[in-house]
Amino acid sequence: MTAILQFGTSRFLQAHVDLFIGEALAGGAALGPVTVVQTTDSADSAKRIAAFNQPGGYPVRIRGLLDGVVVDRVQTVASVQRGLSAQRDWAQVRELAAGPVQVMISNTGDRGYELSPDDHPGLLEGDVAPRSFPAKLLVLLHGRYLRGGAPVTLLPCELVAGNGTVLRECVLQLARDWGLGLAFANWLAGACVWVNSLVDRIVSEPIDPVGAVAEPYALWAIEAQPEMQLPCAHAQIVVTDRLEPYERRKLFLLNLGHSFLAECWLREERPEGETVLQALSDPRLGAELEALWEEEVLPVFRALGEEEASRAYLDQVRERFGNPYLAHRLADIAKNHEEKKLRRFQPVLALARELGLNIPQARLRKALERAATGVPVK
Repeated sequence: MTAILQFGTSRFLQAHVDLFIGEALAGGAALGPVTVVQTTDSADSAKRIAAFNQPGGYPVRIRGLLDGVVVDRVQTVASVQRGLSAQRDWAQVRELAAGPVQVMISNTGDRGYELSPDDHPGLLEGDVAPRSFPAKLLVLLHGRYLRGGAPVTLLPCELVAGNGTVLRECVLQLARDWGLGLAFANWLAGACVWVNSLVDRIVSEPIDPVGAVAEPYALWAIEAQPEMQLPCAHAQIVVTDRLEPYERRKLFLLNLGHSFLAECWLREERPEGETVLQALSDPRLGAELEALWEEEVLPVFRALGEEEASRAYLDQVRERFGNPYLAHRLADIAKNHEEKKLRRFQPVLALARELGLNIPQARLRKALERAATGVPVK
């Protein structure tokens, strides 16, 4: 029986969330297996869904340095019970969501919460899936509500600050726009548990047709909420009353660092296949990144009283960026680059202003000026 419904087939979910659940299942510490739902119509996702439906699980290769020790192992992940397509198998997805599922997990990409003008209330019935993820979720939760409304925990993993809160408000507003009534809105806000969470692991390459190569470092930080149901117990899951410091560290140090390197890669028209490690082998670029962290980001953490924990995390980031076993291509990081810059750079500037810091932050401002003026980049 499916206890966990997962939206998204990404290599990240395969090598992080599904790996966690697989490891926990082996020790009897998970709710149950996962059913994965393909939310887009891409050929690669369809290929992964077909592979999920084959017996034997799939491989995840963990490669890199952890506290200076070399790790290189292959694990078989057997937590995914089956794969479904929202486009082809919507009736089955609706039935699962209305019945035995206890937890819904998502990682739908950088633009996953955007709505579609093609979605409408007529999709509440029938076997045609809405186009946008929030509308898909609304239809599934409405069907669950009509069946008696058993509680469900929603654990989004998109890299959006306060992702559970943001997704809840998006779905609630859509329910209002579709005229679904106050009772259902109250059920969405009350019986459904929308959990903010942060996932942190570099997953650099896919394994065809399904599987991935990932670093040893892994963290899933989850904001504690009454009545929430976790998919599993795992040593790398941290349940905390304060998720914001975890979010800030990852966004302002790791994600910002990645996007700064991608900005340099685009602006300087650096080699097409260049990786993070190769970029940082350029002393000038490595020095620029270190200066960015030291002069434009760490003063913000210092003003917040979070400098010690942030410097400790940054030491881990340096080791992760210098991982000699991952081919983490800057071309991959640069996808949806302008949107990522706004999400990763702008909050640092805004928080510095809010804290009254008088620091230039010239590198971040220059990158954002390029986004604002529409300067073309190759």
